[in-house]
Amino acid sequence: MDALIILSIIAFWFTTLICLKHYWSFLKDKREALEHVSDVTNTDPFEKKEKKKNRRAEIFSHVTKYADDFSDLGQRINFFSENHMVEEWLRKSGNPLKLTVARFQGLKIFLLIVGFIAGVLAVLIGLPFSQYMLVFNPVIGYFIPIILIKREVKKRQQALRRDLPDFMDTISTSLQAGVSLDQALREVILHFDGPIREEFTRFNQEIDLGVPREKAYRELLKRNENEEFQSLIKGLIQGLELGIPIAQTFKVQADDLRQIRQEQVKELAAKASPKVTLVTTFLIAPVSIMIIAGLMIMNMLMGDNSIFNLF
Repeated sequence: MDALIILSIIAFWFTTLICLKHYWSFLKDKREALEHVSDVTNTDPFEKKEKKKNRRAEIFSHVTKYADDFSDLGQRINFFSENHMVEEWLRKSGNPLKLTVARFQGLKIFLLIVGFIAGVLAVLIGLPFSQYMLVFNPVIGYFIPIILIKREVKKRQQALRRDLPDFMDTISTSLQAGVSLDQALREVILHFDGPIREEFTRFNQEIDLGVPREKAYRELLKRNENEEFQSLIKGLIQGLELGIPIAQTFKVQADDLRQIRQEQVKELAAKASPKVTLVTTFLIAPVSIMIIAGLMIMNMLMGDNSIFNLF
């Protein structure tokens, strides 16, 4: 009977592994098939990402609908997250989850309550350090949305900084070839992904709706805090007011940005040298000395010339 039970367990795990293997193969084949269909039909990958992002936002909206019940309380308990700060974070992060300020404020309180309930359950169950969980879980729940939205803002601005030089060079080349700025923006952004495309797609939509160009530029400034991007937009505003050639503006801004990036790389390299020296001095060197000393001691105690052989 025991042998039958053992064989059943082995068979169960064996079939489970086979199922997982075939499921992984199915996912791989599906991904390859979708990529092939996308290449054949010239489907824009950005549109698929946008659909996926919208679907994720819709699911998140259903999950966090209870946070709306705590929005008023969250707007009164606004430590480190006042309404104007939250509005700025959501704007600069691109708001991928389609959150409103009220729902964000309610989400903090909702997660605080969830953390408190989890701490109470930990105390009732008797988990180790449960008394600390009762205190820290609500605090962690409160600050999780703030930390995540700030991280999203930073990640988005870094992506903007990374793609900006290539974008400006491409726009400059198109303008020098005689293409208008609006047409160049519409064509070039199709070959980019991420914040660059999102921002200038929205910019083009505002222009189509009749928003004055200078106002649309200033909206771009409000949605992004990246210094290089702001310098570009301010240069465009100045060029619009003074009649400076736009192609030259893009070219100069791209060259300046690459120069700034080179200086930043040199600065990071200069800062890395003392850190490497510190690690070598306090970590690698002591370990190496201990290894050598250990080998010498082992040789003295257990080698052919051991000190015990002298007696």
